[in-house]
Amino acid sequence: MSTAQPATVVSRLGGLVVNLVLVTLTLGAIAYLAPSLLGYERYVITGGSMSGTIEKGSVVFSKSTPAEDLKVGDVITYLPPADSGVTTLVTHRILSMEPGENGSTVFRTQGDANPDPDPWTFSLVDDEEPVVQHAVPKVGWIMIALADREIRMLVVGLPAAVIALMALAQLIGALRPSREDEDATEDVVPNCGDRVEVLSPAWATSLTSVDLDTAAPSAPRHLATAGSAAPH
Repeated sequence: MSTAQPATVVSRLGGLVVNLVLVTLTLGAIAYLAPSLLGYERYVITGGSMSGTIEKGSVVFSKSTPAEDLKVGDVITYLPPADSGVTTLVTHRILSMEPGENGSTVFRTQGDANPDPDPWTFSLVDDEEPVVQHAVPKVGWIMIALADREIRMLVVGLPAAVIALMALAQLIGALRPSREDEDATEDVVPNCGDRVEVLSPAWATSLTSVDLDTAAPSAPRHLATAGSAAPH
C-alpha cells in the first residue's frame, strides 16, 4: 500500500466527520429556531409536580392565549406571586377561576402529581398567558446539561477541535507529495551516467562514425588529391 492510500482514507474520514458535525449543528439550529418561528414558547420541566402528565426533563411548547380564553383544566406556565416564596416559573394546571377585584380573575393551580392545590392564588398581569400545547419527554435533559458551563464548553469545543484537526490533516495530505508522484518524477528525469553505461557497441560505433564524418568530411572522388598525377 502506498503512502497516498492512508492519506486518502484519512482525508475521506475527516470529510465524513466534518459533514456529520455540520449536519448535526444545522439540525440542532433548526430545532431550536423553528418553534419560535411558529409562535411557540419553550419551557424545560425541572420538577416532578406534573409527573404522570408531563415528566421531569420534558420540554413543553406553549402558545400565548388571551386571558379571557383561559379555562379550568388548561396547563399554564406562570410566575407565582412574590409572597409565595417561589422565584421560578411554574407549569401547573388551572384548578379554579374566581372573580376578583376590579373585574380581575383569581386563579388557583395544582400540579397533577401533587396531593393538594398550590398554597397561593394570583391574578394575571398580562393580557395573554402561555398555555401548554405539546410536551416532548427527555429532550429537556440536554438543555439542563447545557446549562452547566463545563459541559457546554465540551459539547461546543470538542466538535470544533475535531473539525480543526481534520482540516489540518487534509492540508498536510494535500501538501505532501504522493509516492506515485515521486515515482513519476524519477522516470521522467534521466540519469545520464546510467545511459552511458547501457550504450551498445553498435550504437557507440555509429556515434563515433557520425562524429568523424562530421568533423572531417572526405574529398569528392572526382577531385585529384594533392601530389598525384592526373590520368591521361
